[in-house]
Amino acid sequence: MRASDRAYDVLKEDILQWRLAPGTVLGETEQSERLGISRTPLREAITRLAAEGLVDTQRGRAGVVTDVSAANLTELFELREALETQAARLAARRRNTRVFQTLRDDFLAAPAVLEQGSAGYYELVSRLDAAIDTAIANPFLLASLSGLRSHLARARRLAQDNPARLAESVSEHLLIVQAILDRDEMLAAQATAVHLRKSLANLLDSAGSLGLSVSSSTKGTP
Repeated sequence: MRASDRAYDVLKEDILQWRLAPGTVLGETEQSERLGISRTPLREAITRLAAEGLVDTQRGRAGVVTDVSAANLTELFELREALETQAARLAARRRNTRVFQTLRDDFLAAPAVLEQGSAGYYELVSRLDAAIDTAIANPFLLASLSGLRSHLARARRLAQDNPARLAESVSEHLLIVQAILDRDEMLAAQATAVHLRKSLANLLDSAGSLGLSVSSSTKGTP
């Protein structure tokens, strides 16, 4: 692996996991020494991160990890709703019946999964995302979703587990899965929009309790 690729991977993961918090200055000397690389591949990595909106290079020579605020969370979810409602429509049109039947059965059993903790439920939601990605069969839409998910992964670190919200989320996901199985494109899109708006409201509530605009490391799980 090239030094710039390795630096990109490490820095991106550190940003998404809040090990490099919003506002952190990515000084060339410090980061080069930490990553064991020269400044040239480091600059290449920072340029890639800046293109993805994770680093701001307009504040001077060094890159700065971009902020997370209530305003850009809302903007992020506006884009997410546009992309994911269309993905839901296409999934309803093109889905593999067996895959979504299995997902429906698993979401019906999700309340029992949540009794054991949230990790298994998040894994189930990831399986649904992957199934929709496969069903849409549209590489351009998938590329746009992939770029968006880097920002979503970072934003989700602000959220805190809320048992009532997780239980509500099970019903929302189940409605989405059933609409896809029924080939009901309109309902699949509408159910997705409702779920995303409720998710944003929960995220903003969690983030607000931590004090937005967020510029320091925080605790929490998706």
